[in-house]
Amino acid sequence: MHYRLKLCSCLLLALISVKSHAEAIEVVTEDSLYAYLREGALVGPGTRIADETLKGAGISDYRMLLYPWARAYEKALHEPNVMIFPLDRTPAREQMFKWVGEIHRATTKLYKLRGRDGIAVDSLEDAKQYTIGVVRNDAKQVYLQQKGFTRLVVSADNHDNFQKLLNQQIQLLPMPENTARLMSKDAQVDFTSLQEVFSLDEQPHRVHMAFSLSTPDEIVTRAQQAFAKLKASGEVDRIMTQER
Repeated sequence: MHYRLKLCSCLLLALISVKSHAEAIEVVTEDSLYAYLREGALVGPGTRIADETLKGAGISDYRMLLYPWARAYEKALHEPNVMIFPLDRTPAREQMFKWVGEIHRATTKLYKLRGRDGIAVDSLEDAKQYTIGVVRNDAKQVYLQQKGFTRLVVSADNHDNFQKLLNQQIQLLPMPENTARLMSKDAQVDFTSLQEVFSLDEQPHRVHMAFSLSTPDEIVTRAQQAFAKLKASGEVDRIMTQER
């Protein structure tokens, strides 16, 4: 009898283990250069790269969802079997996620509206006197707070931030040039209406895909290997260059 109970317990544990590894992956992202809605479908270079990575890893049971950044970030922090992008890889986040690979790298710049002559930034310290728009839980918010910035205006997403810049509700907005061009296009304003005032060279925009810590290592390893092959083939750079 004792043997049977022990055997049943082992079988139950095995079934639970198999089930946990077979659970669907939830891929979470935000409305950005890398993912956006078009005619009701979630598209963009980041979605293509995530699709190709998961398929290359032999993972077909997944769904991709668009959230405000703070919610996507919280899900990836606390829930199992979650992949997130575009996630800046920073020293503070290094042990908080299981990293898959770098999608893109760019330099973050501070932009103002052209014509606002009273705004001048020659150093990071100079920028502290101005109101700066950031997205909640974004790496740029964390970086600026660590540098002692106190005049940060927090928004739910990049579009809210950009609109605040256009409406002169904030004075500066940190973003890579490709994001600034995209935001200008979406808002139907000329990119030349923005002016770069400072480059945050010590805070590179290192965009990654990553899994939540409670995602099984076996899934993460397969995704890492699939992404490495995709990157080595030049497909990641091709997608980032040609799409949108």
